[in-house]
Amino acid sequence: MTQAVPTLNSEKLEKVAFILKTIAHPLRIAIVDLLSKREKMMVNEITEALGSEQSLVSHHLTNMKLKGILASERDGKKVFYHLKMREVVGVLDCMDKCQAVL
Repeated sequence: MTQAVPTLNSEKLEKVAFILKTIAHPLRIAIVDLLSKREKMMVNEITEALGSEQSLVSHHLTNMKLKGILASERDGKKVFYHLKMREVVGVLDCMDKCQAVL
Protein backbone atom coordinates (compact mmCIF):
# COMPACT_ATOMS: atom_id res chain seq x y z
CA MET A 1 0.00 0.00 0.00
CA THR A 2 1.44 3.37 -0.96
CA GLN A 3 1.08 6.33 1.31
CA ALA A 4 -0.45 9.50 -0.01
CA VAL A 5 2.05 12.34 -0.18
CA PRO A 6 0.55 15.59 1.09
CA THR A 7 0.72 18.41 -1.40
CA LEU A 8 1.14 22.05 -0.58
CA ASN A 9 -0.60 24.62 -2.70
CA SER A 10 1.48 27.43 -4.18
CA GLU A 11 -0.07 30.05 -1.88
CA LYS A 12 0.96 28.10 1.22
CA LEU A 13 4.45 27.50 -0.20
CA GLU A 14 4.89 31.21 -0.89
CA LYS A 15 3.79 32.17 2.63
CA VAL A 16 6.07 29.63 4.31
CA ALA A 17 9.01 30.69 2.10
CA PHE A 18 8.36 34.35 3.00
CA ILE A 19 8.27 33.55 6.72
CA LEU A 20 11.43 31.44 6.57
CA LYS A 21 13.33 34.12 4.62
CA THR A 22 12.21 36.81 7.05
CA ILE A 23 13.15 34.96 10.25
CA ALA A 24 16.30 33.30 8.85
CA HIS A 25 18.59 34.49 11.64
CA PRO A 26 19.08 32.95 15.10
CA LEU A 27 18.26 36.23 16.88
CA ARG A 28 15.08 36.72 14.85
CA ILE A 29 13.96 33.18 15.63
CA ALA A 30 14.66 33.83 19.32
CA ILE A 31 12.66 37.07 19.20
CA VAL A 32 9.70 35.34 17.56
CA ASP A 33 9.92 32.53 20.11
CA LEU A 34 9.84 35.06 22.97
CA LEU A 35 6.90 36.94 21.49
CA SER A 36 5.01 33.70 20.94
CA LYS A 37 5.12 33.14 24.70
CA ARG A 38 4.45 36.73 25.79
CA GLU A 39 1.68 38.92 24.41
CA LYS A 40 3.89 41.97 23.97
CA MET A 41 7.35 43.14 24.97
CA MET A 42 9.45 46.29 24.88
CA VAL A 43 12.87 46.37 23.22
CA ASN A 44 14.69 46.51 26.56
CA GLU A 45 12.78 43.42 27.80
CA ILE A 46 13.69 41.48 24.66
CA THR A 47 17.30 42.66 24.89
CA GLU A 48 17.56 41.55 28.51
CA ALA A 49 15.86 38.19 27.91
CA LEU A 50 18.19 37.37 24.99
CA GLY A 51 21.37 38.93 26.39
CA SER A 52 21.92 40.86 23.19
CA GLU A 53 22.70 44.47 22.31
CA GLN A 54 19.76 46.85 22.00
CA SER A 55 20.87 48.20 18.62
CA LEU A 56 21.01 44.68 17.17
CA VAL A 57 17.63 43.70 18.61
CA SER A 58 16.10 46.98 17.38
CA HIS A 59 17.48 46.34 13.89
CA HIS A 60 15.88 42.89 13.73
CA LEU A 61 12.59 44.13 15.22
CA THR A 62 12.40 46.89 12.61
CA ASN A 63 13.09 44.47 9.77
CA MET A 64 10.44 42.00 10.91
CA LYS A 65 7.97 44.85 11.45
CA LEU A 66 8.55 46.15 7.91
CA LYS A 67 7.92 42.64 6.54
CA GLY A 68 4.67 42.29 8.52
CA ILE A 69 5.79 39.56 10.93
CA LEU A 70 5.63 41.93 13.91
CA ALA A 71 3.65 45.01 14.82
CA SER A 72 4.20 47.65 17.46
CA GLU A 73 2.06 49.93 19.55
CA ARG A 74 3.06 52.99 21.47
CA ASP A 75 1.99 53.74 25.03
CA GLY A 76 3.47 57.13 25.83
CA LYS A 77 7.23 56.74 25.46
CA LYS A 78 7.04 52.94 25.55
CA VAL A 79 6.88 50.90 22.35
CA PHE A 80 5.57 47.35 22.63
CA TYR A 81 6.18 44.71 19.96
CA HIS A 82 3.93 41.74 19.31
CA LEU A 83 3.43 39.06 16.68
CA LYS A 84 1.25 40.25 13.83
CA MET A 85 1.59 37.17 11.63
CA ARG A 86 0.68 34.32 13.99
CA GLU A 87 1.40 31.71 11.31
CA VAL A 88 5.09 32.12 12.07
CA VAL A 89 4.53 30.22 15.34
CA GLY A 90 3.23 27.23 13.37
CA VAL A 91 6.31 27.30 11.14
CA LEU A 92 8.56 27.34 14.23
CA ASP A 93 6.58 24.46 15.77
CA CYS A 94 7.10 22.42 12.60
CA MET A 95 10.82 23.18 12.67
CA ASP A 96 11.01 22.20 16.34
CA LYS A 97 9.41 18.81 15.61
CA CYS A 98 11.59 18.13 12.57
CA GLN A 99 13.84 15.11 13.06
CA ALA A 100 16.24 16.20 10.29
CA VAL A 101 17.52 19.25 12.20
CA LEU A 102 20.91 18.70 13.84
